[in-house]
Amino acid sequence: MKKWKIPDTFVIIFFVVLLAGVLTHVVPVGSFDMKDITYTTSDGSEKTKSVPVAGSFHYALDEEGQPLVKGIKVFEPGGEIGLTNYVYEGLVSGDKWGTAVGVVAFILVIGGAFGIILKTGAVETGLYALISKTKGSEILIIPLVFILFSLGGAVFGMGEEAIPFAMILVPIIIGLGYDSITALMITYCSTQIGFATSWMNPFSVAVAQGVAEIPVLSGSGFRIFMWLFFTAVGTVFTMRYAKKIKKTPSLSVAYETDKYYREDYEAEATEGQSFTLGHKLVLLVVVLGMIWVIWGVIKQGYYLPEIATQFVIMGIISGIIGVVFRLNNMTTNDMARSFRKGAEELVGAALVVGMGKGIVLVLGGTSAGDPSVLNTILNWVATGMEGMHSAFSAWVMYIFQSCFNFFVVSGSGQAALTMPIMAPLSDLLGVTRQVAVLAFQLGDGFTNLIVPTSGLLMAILGVAKLDWGTWVKFQWKFQVILFILGSVFVVGASLANFS
Repeated sequence: MKKWKIPDTFVIIFFVVLLAGVLTHVVPVGSFDMKDITYTTSDGSEKTKSVPVAGSFHYALDEEGQPLVKGIKVFEPGGEIGLTNYVYEGLVSGDKWGTAVGVVAFILVIGGAFGIILKTGAVETGLYALISKTKGSEILIIPLVFILFSLGGAVFGMGEEAIPFAMILVPIIIGLGYDSITALMITYCSTQIGFATSWMNPFSVAVAQGVAEIPVLSGSGFRIFMWLFFTAVGTVFTMRYAKKIKKTPSLSVAYETDKYYREDYEAEATEGQSFTLGHKLVLLVVVLGMIWVIWGVIKQGYYLPEIATQFVIMGIISGIIGVVFRLNNMTTNDMARSFRKGAEELVGAALVVGMGKGIVLVLGGTSAGDPSVLNTILNWVATGMEGMHSAFSAWVMYIFQSCFNFFVVSGSGQAALTMPIMAPLSDLLGVTRQVAVLAFQLGDGFTNLIVPTSGLLMAILGVAKLDWGTWVKFQWKFQVILFILGSVFVVGASLANFS
């Protein structure tokens, strides 16, 4: 009997799109009245967001005055959304600042830039030199990187910035005897743990607190403790896993897919290429470039357009050094070819980003002011929670936010859509607004580690050459741990009347 294999990510998304299409033929569409609210951020500046008015939900009505069921058609011309339009419409939706088109462009540009850097051979030769000097102490890299990246997620909402770091660290971690799963745990999972447990993340908890009309940065003491706890849990889990893989590499679910990087490293080690001045200059460019990126994100608010351009500059300078120093016999044409090859390797991840956004478009989009299936589901959940015990209500909020993140992966987007409904609802249920925000941030952040609609997750998996199904074989256990511990924190905070 043939062993059942988890379907390809494209197949999974296709069937989710079909399910979304069926829902549009069953669930009536509705919308909320909207209002603008202004809140003060952690740096003292004011921001305004358009949010739904609690209790204002109303169905769109058909000609007979009945709730309108707006079943999606199989195909729609004129740039409208049909079931089979999900790939193209998803890819071109949004703008250069976010999903989907901005993230797609970012992934391809970053992939191309790193294609040039990798062509110089500096990463492989630098890795070989690193391994020869760190025999026995390489395990220390794991907790150090995990804690730093978790802090980045907590302080400035580090997310897409993890992609280039993963490009560097995946081959290094595999070369040290671990696997790509370990690399993703310290570069991606760490940032999302920080993102979920943050006391000041400007894209998640700060927006949620502002929308819920409670002071931004309030409850920081509890959240800092929560960040320390979950970062410690993640670090210990990752180190135990890494030690197991180091001892028996074949136990890794990524053992076959990691072959690409292992063979690349082994070929470099066999050739015994010396770590030359040219290699050192390329790595210096990368290190200085990373410092420039971090400075830009924290101090100047750089995002996708600026970061992508910074990496293009890093790639060009690295390529010039490669040509001048004849690294890997590199020529100017090799720079162009390696840029193209680097982008090609991430095309699959870029397509998934667009497809994931297509699911949301099929359901009518994420605007609370426009009739959609998602708005109706949000209202059904809110009204269904009335009359529940306060602690149980808080836990249900956590579950709902975890599930809703499948459709609205953006932290700030989910906060703006759900918190105006959940905050006043929490007042009626005896749950503090601070706990409602806690349920949101944990539900949103933790599920970023597994939902296939997350463009960032799919891009990171593309870097590691992992299918989503392979990732799930490993991640589900850690996901269960996070869900249980998150439930304890949400219910405990509710019972303690956290405010």
